[in-house]
Amino acid sequence: MAGQVTERPAMASAPEYQGALGSLSVNASLPEVLARGVRELRAAEEAGDRREAARCGLAVAEACRRLGRIEEADRAWKASYRAARSAGHEGAMAWALWSGGTLARQRGALRLAYRLLGLAAEMGERGGDVVVRGYSLAGLAETGRIQGDYEAVGRLHEQLLAEARRRGEARHTVWALEGIAQMHRNTGSYDRALALFEEAAETASRAEDRRGWAWALRGIADVVSVRDGDVERALSLLSQAEEACREIRLASALAYNHKMRGNVLYRAGRYEQAREWYAQALEEFREMEEPRGTALSRLGLVKADARLGRDAADTAAELAGLRTTLDRIGLRHARDMVDKAAAELGVGPLPDRTGDGDGDGPGAATPVLPAVGAEALRKADVEGLR
Repeated sequence: MAGQVTERPAMASAPEYQGALGSLSVNASLPEVLARGVRELRAAEEAGDRREAARCGLAVAEACRRLGRIEEADRAWKASYRAARSAGHEGAMAWALWSGGTLARQRGALRLAYRLLGLAAEMGERGGDVVVRGYSLAGLAETGRIQGDYEAVGRLHEQLLAEARRRGEARHTVWALEGIAQMHRNTGSYDRALALFEEAAETASRAEDRRGWAWALRGIADVVSVRDGDVERALSLLSQAEEACREIRLASALAYNHKMRGNVLYRAGRYEQAREWYAQALEEFREMEEPRGTALSRLGLVKADARLGRDAADTAAELAGLRTTLDRIGLRHARDMVDKAAAELGVGPLPDRTGDGDGDGPGAATPVLPAVGAEALRKADVEGLR
């Protein structure tokens, strides 16, 4: 039940750190992970140990991804996959595919994310690695959630939460709680969302999961801002979360933290300050080539500029262009946010467009999930984790 923490979870672990890097904490700073990963990868390659090279390459890929070094992350996960394939190790292949699928989602390539994460889940099952299978199913659920299809992924989130609790996996428990909380927040169930975010924060704190704790604080700040109008508490929570993000060097989480500061200040009518934070977040997202964060920061900037006196026609034109961008990525929930912004600012309705029927193009008539996403979620079987 929301708001209740069951038995004390085990300390959070980072199963993506394997082999020579297996002793690294989930809270290890990413530059440290990257430096050690590169050293151990070179040693494994020199020794001709392909399986170890795949493991070390996975850590390199994940550190690069979380640091926003996208091209390096792309090369690293592919190299990890090739090493695992040459070693004939399906579990290591699955982990590399999971990393590639997570990167694809971060870059806004959602069809590719579904494809790679679906393959990772299947290969994890074949290789007998329930952990990578669980991570891959969670990746599929998260991809569907950020697209806004809560009906398709809500049950999967709940199943994964129950399984994480059963297995005592604190990190996945926190992830699932936060995902479910976000869906409740986005549908207006603020009390339920707050209870779940608070449970996630408590669970992460007890498990010493700084990353999960920072994301949970961001969620709490959002809810107390939108529900209670409590600006100072929200900003204080975001400051605490930012400290954790900087400690571990979580580039993407830090950028989302800055964007949320903009949201909190915008709701409070402090438009000049909001604009500054949206602009900073936009620069950070662009630097790491993250289209979802870039689009959401742009939306905040448009709204702040409109409140500061920007011409209505220019506002409408930029919102229309932004909606097209979100359609192209496939972010239906974010697209709805643009339409709500147009109505709020008095520049709507924006011109509509008909879809192209491929599930990822513009237009409200297209399905939320692309065909590959619907198929991957249909195959998702949490029972396979037992």
